[in-house]
Amino acid sequence: MPISSASQTTHFDAKTPLLDDVVHGSVDFKGRLVTRSGSGGWKSSAFIIGVEVAERFAYYGISSNLISYLTGPLGQSTATAAENVNVWSGTASLLPLLGAFVADSFLGRYWTIIFASGLYILALGLLSLSAVVYSFESSDCQIAANNTACSPPQFQIIFFFFSLYLFALAQGGHKPCLQAFGADQFDEQDPKECKDKSSFFNWWYFSMNSGIIVALFVLNYIQENVSWGIGFGIPCIVMCLALIIFLLGTMTYRFRIQSDERNPFVRIGQVFLNAARNWWTTPAAISKEEEAQGILSYQGSEQFKFLNKALVAPDGSKEDRNVCTIAEIEEAKAVLRLVPIWTTCLGYAVVFSQSSTLFTKQGVTMDRFITSNLQIPAASLQSFIGLGTVVFIPIYDRILVPIARAITKKPSGITLLQRIGTGILLSFLSMVIAALVERERLKTAAEYGLVDVPKATVPMSVWWLIPQYLIFGVADVFTMVGLQEFFYDQVPDDLKSIGLALYLSIFGIGSLLSSFLISVVEKATSGPGRDSWFSDNLNRAHIDYFYWLLAGLSAAAFAAYLYFAKSCIYNRRNTL
Repeated sequence: MPISSASQTTHFDAKTPLLDDVVHGSVDFKGRLVTRSGSGGWKSSAFIIGVEVAERFAYYGISSNLISYLTGPLGQSTATAAENVNVWSGTASLLPLLGAFVADSFLGRYWTIIFASGLYILALGLLSLSAVVYSFESSDCQIAANNTACSPPQFQIIFFFFSLYLFALAQGGHKPCLQAFGADQFDEQDPKECKDKSSFFNWWYFSMNSGIIVALFVLNYIQENVSWGIGFGIPCIVMCLALIIFLLGTMTYRFRIQSDERNPFVRIGQVFLNAARNWWTTPAAISKEEEAQGILSYQGSEQFKFLNKALVAPDGSKEDRNVCTIAEIEEAKAVLRLVPIWTTCLGYAVVFSQSSTLFTKQGVTMDRFITSNLQIPAASLQSFIGLGTVVFIPIYDRILVPIARAITKKPSGITLLQRIGTGILLSFLSMVIAALVERERLKTAAEYGLVDVPKATVPMSVWWLIPQYLIFGVADVFTMVGLQEFFYDQVPDDLKSIGLALYLSIFGIGSLLSSFLISVVEKATSGPGRDSWFSDNLNRAHIDYFYWLLAGLSAAAFAAYLYFAKSCIYNRRNTL
């Protein structure tokens, strides 16, 4: 809900709130001053976290088992289904950039969340309808020769994918705005609420993973053993409840006041445009302009000083619209500072994408029996990432952070960049462990003469894979949560949703890079008379070599991250 300081008229109730209790820079739903005791904080964020649990439950209830639906009821081949899932997943991870742009430029976060929730409900309803229609049509459609179901009509396939991408579009509007709106409920100028905001990101991720774990265990079972229509319909009902919960908290929410009438993208874009136009401007001319505007040396950062050229009006024009202020230039610098961190974290995203693909392929070949009659699905091992996260977040938030606070005197215990770097280091460790476990699996297969028996179970317990999953879960607590808070905190106030969308795009691009890297390695290592690293016979493949390659890339990315993190200048004092 965008509220401009230029057009905002503040209304007062009969009882004017005490000035020391007023939250400056925020208003309520009706544009009135808000008090610290009567709005925001945990009382508001509790509604928003509840909505996030429901949204992640719905999203993973569809995405985690999507390949099973494509290869089952829709009758696609494994290769085609995998390709469709990857394209959809990458699109879903990049669409938050569009949703955040709409929120920060036009609708505001509040109304974007409501609009996206409506799209969510519509898309899930259509997905459920598609599955129900297919179940009725296919019940009487059996090929007598082999008793396989008939392929669905082309219209139904188009209808399903239309619903699926509408679902991705809804997620793109919902995901970045909801978390940014939740963080907006904490006043960064208040010491207590500043600490609470850091905890908010921890508990946000804790709650989100709780919803994911429930979806993995409950919805996947219903979809495969009861009905796909019901399995898609339950998330639709849950999202209806989530929208009601979000609306119930409306009167307690805080809405940030926009600092400028101009679109934030226009402001920042103007800085880069003016700096490019004035590329040949001399430092003396810039200093003269700074002196004329009364700009002191401490008012602007020394980093990216070339952007200070935007202070000089292009072509000597003195029209106000062609001149950038030092505040606008600092906004542009804040956005530019994110680029090195965003780039170096792509290595973490590439490593993380293996948890739902190659890790699962390892597990399929191993002994997965819990009892003599109960066998755990290989894909279910992904839940240990969520379990690791859920278990470690309370330890981190309630034990490690207070200890670190006492030592460093910082509200968050350690800096955000230190937190992110710790997770990247842990992901490197996970790749090393994965490579060692895979080497042991190959050794076991050779010892039992199973190298040329790809469908045989290697007599090695699947529990050997648990450490690499758990380390990923702990790494998420550091890197995932750290990236969320960093990208929210370091962008200008009017671009909070974009900041979180940029964080999400790291994993969208990382997933695409992982697919590209696998394709390159497949072509480079395959050939006449030799098996590639990704051979269909996993006992002749060498995904352990690929893990070592990823470990090397992760180490290089970590070194680059340390270099850029060391020179990174924080935009806010509370993150120091």
